[in-house]
Formats: sequence, C-alpha cells, structure tokens
Amino acid sequence: MPGSICDILPSAAAALGTPGATDILGLRERIGDVRRLAVVLVDGLGYHLLPQLASDAPLLASVLAGDTGQLAQLTCTFPSTTPTSLVSLGTGALPGEHGVLGFTVNVPGTERVLTHIFWAADPQPDTWQPVPTWFERLRGAGISARAVLPEMFIGSGLTEAAYRGAEFRPTAKGEPYAARVAAELAAAPGLVYGYTAALDHAAHVSGIGSPHWHTAAAKVDALLRHLLEHLPDDAALVVTADHGGLNVPDQARIDLDADPRLGAGIRVVAGEPRVRYLHTEPGATADVLAAWTELLAGKALVQTREQAVAAGVFGPVREQHLARIGDVVVTCSDDTAILATEHEPPQTAQLVGFHGGLTPAETAIPLITLR
Repeated sequence: MPGSICDILPSAAAALGTPGATDILGLRERIGDVRRLAVVLVDGLGYHLLPQLASDAPLLASVLAGDTGQLAQLTCTFPSTTPTSLVSLGTGALPGEHGVLGFTVNVPGTERVLTHIFWAADPQPDTWQPVPTWFERLRGAGISARAVLPEMFIGSGLTEAAYRGAEFRPTAKGEPYAARVAAELAAAPGLVYGYTAALDHAAHVSGIGSPHWHTAAAKVDALLRHLLEHLPDDAALVVTADHGGLNVPDQARIDLDADPRLGAGIRVVAGEPRVRYLHTEPGATADVLAAWTELLAGKALVQTREQAVAAGVFGPVREQHLARIGDVVVTCSDDTAILATEHEPPQTAQLVGFHGGLTPAETAIPLITLR
C-alpha cells in the first residue's frame, strides 16, 4: 500500500469523522468505526528494523507474523530526520511546503545554524512553519485533539511547529507514560497523540542491534501492549515512526573539517552526517560542487540546491524556504556519514547509529493498526 507519513493524520481525522478529511490510507477499513484514536510515534522504529527487534518485542513480533493487527509500509519525508518527519506528520505537508527542512538549517541572511530540537522561540514558529496542523483542523471541527508529551517539550519551537492546536498534556519525568496516554484516551472521544524516543536514543548512542537498543525495544513493546490492553471498545491504536536508521562504521566516516579540500569555499555547514547542506562563499559553489563530487564519488550524491529541488526530494519548495537548503546538497549512500567536527558538538562524532538519507533502511516506516 503506497503512502507516506503525511497521510497519517488526515486519514485519522477522516476516521474520526472530520469534514473535509480524506482517508488516504484506508484506516476505516482497517479499524472499523471508532470514536477514539491513539496515534503513537515510536522514534526510530524503521520498517526494516522490525525483524531485528522482534525477539524482544512480543507484540511487534505478533504483528510482523500477521497474527495481531495489520502492518503496512509507508515512507517518511526527506531528510529522514525527526524534526522534518514530525512536522510532516503534524501538517500532512511535504518539507518544501512546511519549511522544517532538516535536523539543522542555516537561518537565511545570517551565519546562524538552527538546531530544530533545541529551537526555543526564535525564529517565531508560526512564521518559520506557516502550514496549519491537523491538530488545529480537528479542534476547528469540534473534535478533541490531545498530545501527551514530556513536559520539557511543551512550548518549544518544534512542538509548536508540529503540534500547534493540540491540547497539551505534559508528563513529568518518571510518570508512567503508557498509563497517562491510556487515561487520556479513556477520558474523552477524539485523537490522542503519543511519542517515545527511547529506541532512537539507543540506536544513536549504542547502535542498532546493541544490548541497549534491544532493551529499548522491549520497553517500547511494553508501552504498546499496555495501550492495547487498555483500549476502550470504541478505540483503535495506530503505531508509526519518523524514520529508520543504520550503523556507520569508523571506516565509513569522513570529517569535512579534517580535509582542506572539503572545507574550501564553505561559509556555513548544516544538515546532519547523512545529509549535508553546504552554504558556500560567494562565487564558490561550482568549485565546492566539483571537489565534493570528485572526493565522494560512489559514497554520496552531490547536487546543487537547484538540482536537489528539481529532483523533487523535498516536494515543491516555497520561495521563502529555498535558502534554508544548502547551495550544495550532499546525500550519503550506503553507510557513509560526513562529520563536521569543528561545526558540531563532539557528541555527534561519537554516535553509532544515523539516519537522514534516502536509503530504504532510513525512509521505510511502519503503519500498524490495532483494535
């Protein structure tokens, strides 16, 4: 079944009877008539990772075997990174339209690099990301739309960009998260959104397939089992992800700051290790393009901004968003990663698992429906 992360909330809204919403994914056929819907995004739960974590996740193993619920494959948007995907989920729009075009982007007209997960209130969220969210549309239709999120997320730029219009239900550290989501779902009809980052964190820090990652998979499965066991009769559970991922070995890491040929002519470095946005000095774009094309042959696709936009990877790009994309866009293939040790926190170079690129390991995500 074709479909993307952009189709999930429009389909959920249609299943809840929202006027003007289209059930692109055929959710109603999968879950029947419902008055309550929990949509849970498991950060880093790539479709192609499901077989690897099944031994620690009995519910997900049962889904994978076809014994519980229904499983379909969707794609996330590009870059396959959390801020971009969360805003694509919340708005139903492609990145070129909503403007959250990467993990980090250059703020046009400045030397500043905005890290979306640490975004406070500058730039202003509703101007940086101008597209209405489906939480706003649901509320406009008189349907409750709640988001159960860690209290540290509430009020951030990314939360506002992705979920504005939701009734926020902050959770304290140590509070039983699954119980809180279940309680919200039981409290009133409508949509309840939940999010967990445990699996993605383990993949980054320790690697996909590590003991840490398998422990996180077990915790995610326990969360989903609790929600399924406490679903009201008129409710369904939809589980998805923002991206997958892969491990990058030491020999596949290239540090642009350790090679003067790669650093020449670059004014600002943004993006992330699997997708680099290179903003060049005036007149240097052609030279940067040539050097990177030669030095990364077989390891990455090197394009001008215009070529990347014309290829359609971002969807149609609004004029005001174009300058957020680098003059040169470098998309890694296979298991390559491009570090920028003088431009980024040292923790980035210490990560094991990465995502952001266009490989199926990174872009394929699950759609799991459960009653």
